[in-house]
Amino acid sequence: MATQAALGKSHDGSLPEQAGELRYVARQPILDQRSKVHGYELLLWNGRDPVPCEGSDPALHTMLDDSVIFGLEEMACGLPAFVNCSLELLSEEWLQVLPPKLTVLELQADVEPTASLLEACRRLKGRGFKLALKDFTGKPESKPLLELADYVKVNITKLGAAERSNVLRQLAGRAAQSIAENVETQEEYALVRQEGFKYFQGYYFCHPEPLKSHKIPGNRLVQLEILEALQKDPVDLERLSQLVKCDASLTYFLLRLLNSPVCAMRQEVTSIQTALLLLGITTFRRIAILAIASDFNTEQPTEILRMAFVRGRFCELAARLCGLVPSEQYIVGMASLFPAMLRVSIEDMIELLPLRPEARDALLGKGNPEGLLLNWLVSHEHGDWVASAEIVRSIGLHHDQIKRCHSEAVAWADAALKSNS
Repeated sequence: MATQAALGKSHDGSLPEQAGELRYVARQPILDQRSKVHGYELLLWNGRDPVPCEGSDPALHTMLDDSVIFGLEEMACGLPAFVNCSLELLSEEWLQVLPPKLTVLELQADVEPTASLLEACRRLKGRGFKLALKDFTGKPESKPLLELADYVKVNITKLGAAERSNVLRQLAGRAAQSIAENVETQEEYALVRQEGFKYFQGYYFCHPEPLKSHKIPGNRLVQLEILEALQKDPVDLERLSQLVKCDASLTYFLLRLLNSPVCAMRQEVTSIQTALLLLGITTFRRIAILAIASDFNTEQPTEILRMAFVRGRFCELAARLCGLVPSEQYIVGMASLFPAMLRVSIEDMIELLPLRPEARDALLGKGNPEGLLLNWLVSHEHGDWVASAEIVRSIGLHHDQIKRCHSEAVAWADAALKSNS
């Protein structure tokens, strides 16, 4: 779901790009067997090297600086934050700024378990930190660290079924919990879940198998018509009112909002059309899309909805910087995950979406300008810094501009999800 970016300032107050220290922190969800988010791995990049610096001092120092500015709890939504950590940093005071109860320090499983390393791990666990072994393969040399580990992460692209089975046998009766990494498809998820892994990291949940002969329900079609009506300029208020009347949940949401302290309306609402006029089309457009997306995602993991909110808001904000239509980009971002929510293919859904052909092509991945912002965000979610940096260059924006948009989008999405619960 890597969806959090934090942009901090250097010690002299200048922006990181100006100081040559652009800061990238992305988050990737770790889900349990019930498809609930257990924690987030924070993916780090120092903004200069062509590839991520896992556990490197500059990358982790970047995250530590940003955790002071933004708060690790907010970056990981109050859940455990998994952070790649170099051996050198285990004994540094930099770790003092991290909240021990929320931080899981990841070490490469193949490091030499020296006496000093084991002592540093025991000291950190005594303070409340948890430890994870990354890329665990089950080698006997890792046993001393395994005794201290709270989590063991297995890269399923590197270990076959027999090797994974051997790892799980070693974990039997131990406190360490298993995490399958790089789970990208439903087939892979079903396999490693059956094997006995407890947690799963990867974007398999964004790609549920489409239901065979699955037709979009009538109430969903009405909601898509509402989205279409909202894209008209000017909006046909009478038609929109009739459509909203056909959606009981949206009608209730609208009336509840008008009756809330947020609006503090003193005028009596006598019709849906009056309610829309009182609220305003711009405000209604945004809350309607949020409500519709939430309704679409009823039977899917909540993290899909969080990602959709981030994508929609980010594309809307960044659109203003590169000559795209913000309202259209908002829907492009949101709609990119509608197929996952409704379990239909994008090809089956694309003609139903109220978008121009160019925006539809963007959702089909045809590489046009309308899809660049969405492509940047997908690259960012996966920690593909090389691809995301190339897209920024092609758009002609500064990194600090697009990162600010993303930071704001993440904060907005988290707040929207809380208010929607």
